[in-house]
Amino acid sequence: MEGPRTALKVCADPHDLPSSDEGLQGYENKIAQMFADDLKLPIEYTWFPQRMGFIRNTLRSTETAGGGFKCDIVMSVPANFELAATTKPYYRSSWVMVYVKGRGLDDVRSAQALAGLLPERKKALRIGLFDRSPAALWVAHHGLMEQAVPYPIMSGDPRAYPGEIIEKDLVGDTINVTFVWGPIAGYYAKRVKGHEAKGHELAVIPMPSEPGIRFDFAIAMAVRHGEKAWKDQVQGLIDKHRADIRAILLDYGVPLLED
Repeated sequence: MEGPRTALKVCADPHDLPSSDEGLQGYENKIAQMFADDLKLPIEYTWFPQRMGFIRNTLRSTETAGGGFKCDIVMSVPANFELAATTKPYYRSSWVMVYVKGRGLDDVRSAQALAGLLPERKKALRIGLFDRSPAALWVAHHGLMEQAVPYPIMSGDPRAYPGEIIEKDLVGDTINVTFVWGPIAGYYAKRVKGHEAKGHELAVIPMPSEPGIRFDFAIAMAVRHGEKAWKDQVQGLIDKHRADIRAILLDYGVPLLED
């Protein structure tokens, strides 16, 4: 049975900008603080890398001094996430194609345009490609695997962050195009452009879903299964602050898709 809350206890990744970080600079951190203020509760974090075992080591874990749960809410999961009870989606975005403008790909303004490049231009591509991603399926389907530079979707380094492929390898011209989750691309596009030492501008192009390849995903919040009252309270906070949540997401450059 759910008891009275003494804090808003959030499960989060400490190195996952733009979503969250231990410096509290992610959009999940901003939304969580808004919820804590509304509830008139302090906010507490349980930090764990967002990878296999995240829910087991955070939302479901009772490895605390008093035997209670470590944390009570995950701010972003795919809608209908099986490992937890989810709210209604609070935003929807998609994977995107990203490249640095002014390096020979400015005429590529869609996924179809990339797939339709002439053979000599295709051969020159260096595509940064995460394994087990929808982009990997797309690249294989469109005959571009020979141009792929592989990246693991889950790094063994807990301090690795999602935007490294953009800030380091794409800007550094190790690769000349990549595919990432839209919120990551939108955030780092703003960050890279504003960095005086770099000053690059990125093209961020949404990838349309195709038969058998889904690029767009709805995102919800998650609590433990069976905690209906808490889930309903979280849903109430989302509904109450929907305009504020949207403003935060847009400020972080999240490319939003309308339902």
